[in-house]
Amino acid sequence: MFVSLFLITTPAQAERVKDLGTFQGIRPNQLTGYGIVVGLAGTGDDSLQYATEGMKGVVSRFGLTLPQGMNPALKNAAAVLVTADLPAFAKPGQRLDVTVSALGKAKSLRGGTLIMTPLRGADNEIYAMSQGNLAVGGLGVSGADGSQVSVNIPSAGRIPGGATVERAVATGFDTAPTLTFNLAEADLTTALRVADGINRAFGDRRARAMDAVSVAIDAIPGAEDRILMMGMIENIEISPADAAAKVIVNARTGTVVINGAVRIHPAAVAHGKLTVNVNEAPRIVQPAPFSRGETAVEQQSAISIDEEKKPMVNFKGGASLADIVKAVNAIGASPADMVAILEALKQAGAMKAELVVL
Repeated sequence: MFVSLFLITTPAQAERVKDLGTFQGIRPNQLTGYGIVVGLAGTGDDSLQYATEGMKGVVSRFGLTLPQGMNPALKNAAAVLVTADLPAFAKPGQRLDVTVSALGKAKSLRGGTLIMTPLRGADNEIYAMSQGNLAVGGLGVSGADGSQVSVNIPSAGRIPGGATVERAVATGFDTAPTLTFNLAEADLTTALRVADGINRAFGDRRARAMDAVSVAIDAIPGAEDRILMMGMIENIEISPADAAAKVIVNARTGTVVINGAVRIHPAAVAHGKLTVNVNEAPRIVQPAPFSRGETAVEQQSAISIDEEKKPMVNFKGGASLADIVKAVNAIGASPADMVAILEALKQAGAMKAELVVL
């Protein structure tokens, strides 16, 4: 089976299956926690109630109880939210990178230390514990007169390896009767080619395309055999389907992106600009001596019209991306003008492509 896998002829512009999508259930899970950062140089939350309550919970672990109604004025502490991604197959004891972000009015987390914080998943169960010194890439300085200078974002930082996995997430890939491979981009042709590539590699009909995204694969029980099969499938090379003809237009910035599948049917395009200039030059008129007249303002307007004459460009049938760019440059169209030309071609039925306006 291994020999047959490596003897498969690689098609032009082939890509590995692992680069086209992922197996269902094998994904990261988001973790979130609420914690306290201490050791700040007076840049904390001060009297923020969230930080006060959080600090009360921290000190209560050590048998210390703050009196009711007492405001500790925590200028050296800040309430934060801690986030991390739990990778698939992560096991207890492995380390995770965490991101720490200020929740309240803390000006900077530089020099702070995160106190032990549980990280919970969507099911509200604890999957990791985080603690450590923050690495902050920003800097914030303020003066007594209210002036301040900020470099990057000092109210957020990271702790490399700052969390320890406490619980693994069951993926269920070793017990399900079938494995499902999901494409990152929906395409019926690509899904069929993935299924056909798997069947040719293993010499049977174990894979079948379920829709434009999912490919179902029959798998024998047992984690070891399934991992072997999944590893082989990920390295199969196929030729994905060509992208659909599409034109992306950002009307605000004038950005136009045209993929290579766009073709133009026979059409003629003329593009020109009509500029109207109105210049106002008021003139002061003085009355004659001893005429008891009053000074008046006489309006004078000069109107000019300037029309740029541009040649008409004839698009032949099947014009490619290079032909479109060359023709648009020939008539001197700006990116904003090109947006109008493409929209007109679409309305005229000369451009068979999806026009996406951002």
